[in-house]
Amino acid sequence: MKREEELIAAGWERRFVASEPRLSEMVEMYQEIGFEVHLEPLPSKEEWDAGGCEESGCTACFDLDRDRYRIIFTRPVK
Repeated sequence: MKREEELIAAGWERRFVASEPRLSEMVEMYQEIGFEVHLEPLPSKEEWDAGGCEESGCTACFDLDRDRYRIIFTRPVK
């Protein structure tokens, strides 16, 4: 089972990929409206290519500096 599938099975919903400063802003916003927030690093380029890519199909920004980006997952606070 892929990491994203594990998170979804645990009740997390994938939101989007972001880097700073938007990453911190979105984490704060989701927490303020009552969500738990979990950040995941991007998968490796090979994993990303094998599993599909973002809706537009472009991953050029991610390829330049993968460590800057995180995938935001949320779920309601239990």
